[in-house]
Amino acid sequence: MHSPLPHPVVGIDVSKATLAVCYLQQEQVQHLEVSNSKAGFQQLVKTCGAHCRFVLEVTGSYYLALAYYLYEHGGQVAVLNPLVIKRFIQMHLSKGKSDRKDAQWLLRYGQQQTLSIWQLEETVLVECRQLEQVSEQLLKQKIMVSNSLEALEQQPVISKLALKRLQHTLKVLTGQLQAVETELLTLLEQRFAAEMTLLCSIPGIGRKTAGMLLLFAGGFRRLDNYRQLIAMAGLSPREHSSGTSIRGKVRITKMGGGLIRGKLFMCSFSAKKKNSACQALFDRLVAKGKNKQLALIAVCNKLLKQAFAIVKSGVPYQADFSSKLALNP
Repeated sequence: MHSPLPHPVVGIDVSKATLAVCYLQQEQVQHLEVSNSKAGFQQLVKTCGAHCRFVLEVTGSYYLALAYYLYEHGGQVAVLNPLVIKRFIQMHLSKGKSDRKDAQWLLRYGQQQTLSIWQLEETVLVECRQLEQVSEQLLKQKIMVSNSLEALEQQPVISKLALKRLQHTLKVLTGQLQAVETELLTLLEQRFAAEMTLLCSIPGIGRKTAGMLLLFAGGFRRLDNYRQLIAMAGLSPREHSSGTSIRGKVRITKMGGGLIRGKLFMCSFSAKKKNSACQALFDRLVAKGKNKQLALIAVCNKLLKQAFAIVKSGVPYQADFSSKLALNP
C-alpha cells in the first residue's frame, strides 16, 4: 500500500490539439478531454483543482504552455521523459494504446513513483534556447545551400541566374547565422559573466563552447555531480553483456546533448595538446592500445569534469590543481 500523497495526482496525455486527463474522484478513475488551449487549461483546473500533482510527458513544445499555466496557478508539475513512462507501461505488460490509457498510466506512475518537480526556467535561458534552435536551423539551411552550390558548380552547363541566387542565399544565411550567434553569446555573457570567464580559462574550451555548455547545463545550478553532466551530454559508457553474451564494444549512450557533444569533440583536439590533464589522459589511453577516437571521447569527459569542478569551486583552471568536486562527487 502507498501512503496518501500530499497532493492529488492527475495524469495528462498532451497532444497538439487536446489534453487527455485522468484523475481520481472518490477513489474512482475519471477521464476528461479538453483542448490544448487556455480555455482547456481553465476547464482542467476547474474540474481537478489547482493544487494537484500534474504528471505529463515531454511532447515537443506542446506541453510548455500547460506546464507554465499549472505552475503559475500553484500546481506541482512533473514532466517525464517519454522513454520512462514507456518502460513503466511495458513493465506492467499493458496491451493497446490510446490517449485515455496513456493518461491513466501517467496517473499510476505519479502515484507509485518519486517524482522530480518541474521548475520554471529563467526567461533569459528560455530565450537563449530559442535562439540556439534558430541557429541550428540556419546552420542546416546554410549547409544545404552550400552543398547545392557546390553541386551546381561541378556541372558542365551552369545557369548564371541559379548560381547568383544560391550565392546570394548563402551570403544571407551566413550573415543571419553570425548575427544570431552573436546575440546568443551576448545574452549568455550578460547572465553568466563569472562562469564564462571561469570556463574560458580551461585550455581547449573557447567562448562559444563555454556559452553553449552553460546554456546546456542551465548554469550548472541543478547539478549535484559531474556524472549527471556527462549523462546529460550522452557521453556515459554503455555496456551490453550478460553471461557469455557480449554485444559489441562498450560505447557511449549518445542520448541527448548531440550539439554539445559535437562541440566538445572538436574542442578535444585542442585540449589534448594544450590541456595538461587531457594530454596525459589521451597519451595514456593511446599507449594502452585504445583507438584515438575513444581517447578523444575520454578527453571530452575530462573537459566536462573540469568544467563542473571549476564552475562549482569558482577557481579558474590551474594545471596542477585537483578539485575535491571533480574527484569526490
